[in-house]
Amino acid sequence: MNYKEQYEAWLNNEYFDEATREELMAIREDEEEIEDRFYRNLEFGTAGLRGKVGAGTNRMNKYIIRQATQGLADFIVAKGQEYMGRGVAIAYDVRHFSREFAKEAALVLAGNGIKAYLFEDIRPTPELSYTVRRLQAAGGIVVTASHNPREYNGYKVYWEEGAQILSDIAVAVEKNIESIKDFSKIKMIDEQTALKQGLLNILGQEIDDEYLGKVESLALRDDINKEIKLVYTPLNGTGNIPVRRVLKERGFKNVWVVPEQEKPDPDFSTVGYPNPEDTKAFAYAEKLGKSMDAEMVFATDPDCDRVACMVKGKNGDYVPLNGNQTGAILIEYILSSLREKGKLTGNGYIVKSIVTGDLGKAIAQSYGIETFETLTGFKNICGKVNEMEKKCDHPFLFGYEESIGYVAGTFVRDKDGVIASMLLCEAAAYYSFQGKSLLDVLEELYHTHGYHMEKLISLTLEGMEGQQRIGRMMKEYRKNFPMQMGDNDLMQYIDYEKGIRFDVVNQKETSGSIPVSDVLRYFFEDGSWYAVRPSGTEPKIKIYIYTKGRSREEAQKKITVFEKTIMGLLNDVE
Repeated sequence: MNYKEQYEAWLNNEYFDEATREELMAIREDEEEIEDRFYRNLEFGTAGLRGKVGAGTNRMNKYIIRQATQGLADFIVAKGQEYMGRGVAIAYDVRHFSREFAKEAALVLAGNGIKAYLFEDIRPTPELSYTVRRLQAAGGIVVTASHNPREYNGYKVYWEEGAQILSDIAVAVEKNIESIKDFSKIKMIDEQTALKQGLLNILGQEIDDEYLGKVESLALRDDINKEIKLVYTPLNGTGNIPVRRVLKERGFKNVWVVPEQEKPDPDFSTVGYPNPEDTKAFAYAEKLGKSMDAEMVFATDPDCDRVACMVKGKNGDYVPLNGNQTGAILIEYILSSLREKGKLTGNGYIVKSIVTGDLGKAIAQSYGIETFETLTGFKNICGKVNEMEKKCDHPFLFGYEESIGYVAGTFVRDKDGVIASMLLCEAAAYYSFQGKSLLDVLEELYHTHGYHMEKLISLTLEGMEGQQRIGRMMKEYRKNFPMQMGDNDLMQYIDYEKGIRFDVVNQKETSGSIPVSDVLRYFFEDGSWYAVRPSGTEPKIKIYIYTKGRSREEAQKKITVFEKTIMGLLNDVE
């Protein structure tokens, strides 16, 4: 069916409730809105579902949640009674309809004879990962749109190791979802029946206590300045209680929380776009930080799987650290602390994504620690940990990506804003004890390993036309890319979609051991490189530029050359 036929089918189907049909009637004269809501089905990929809340096939609503959960249930049922009995853990964040969507998912699972473990209230996403492992559940679901604007919600699926599903499971679940043409065939029971039959189980404080105890077990030092002044904002999300509790139990005495952003708010009224990567999200935290003379202000995103910080500079203003910089500082802090305690073994390893910078890798190498690279996303980073666990007993030390996601320890298989907040505050307190800020530490790392500069450019292209243009951009760039950036020669490139690595100098193409994804990476003679990829969760094409120089100024000049050249080519694609 085309989008108009899909619209009419929903409008006239009595399975959908009156509120849904009224919402659809209200857009009857808006052809563009109808097209956007029905031109496709919201795609279920390895990131699950994510989209604007509303009626339609290309929107997040209870019917799409039911359909997706039935697809997952069919996959679990096919694996047999053991997986059905192990069940699925479910958590949710503060967003509009998150609680309702989570309960819908639980009752569909129960309707299929699969045990569901539903948290009593909002919880950070990483706690769900822990819970899947703790309960030895078959899988997990988190209802969240992470850092997206308030109009969005999402649905992420985890498997038994506690990591997000990879493509092998995602493809099978997606096929099941696509086979569900009649929503009325979805199996579902009511809440009281599910409770009575033991198919719906409510989770609470016991899991919280265990999870937070595990987080605190990752603490590395007590020779730290516990008087350090810190300002924290959970951006009205799920981090408020767990992050504050961990810091309090670790002995931090001066932690102030932004009052306007302390409590859950699905509208994110004071911030709009609740993404800590965007320094505008720190406006309230900076103001409070200055009034309290805080050494660092930090923020977690609404589902508390990511964290970012700003550090007080010499002039009293706050300087933001990006994900690459924060990751590098944490790697230095973790590895130096482990080595000092005699706990750093040569067979340990860290994992980063292919679009994450190389400063952390250089630091790890200086400690004799190997770095593995994976495709973007913590499903791949933690997927590598799962893979290594089956092969050997080498200790996993740290995983991170440039988009402010980090994890340590092995009890969570996803990025964890609670763990990262504790380690970040601990690092700031340790270096403060030595009379240094995190900015001083970063400068020392640059001096030792070279100035690694970076810039992320995101082009937002909404709707069907935007998606098509992004596709054309990727297609054209594969055929027409620069062989030089100034006087910097291209040495090799990798096309992950085609699975090839091309040595420009020797004109030699190789393949194999390259994971498949729509990503292009280009490497230059001075160690600089860049990548181009469409976002997997947002209507964006992203350009990651990384340069290396003997000074900050040299590396920044290269950024300017790269950006002008790359964007000139991409903007020419209509």
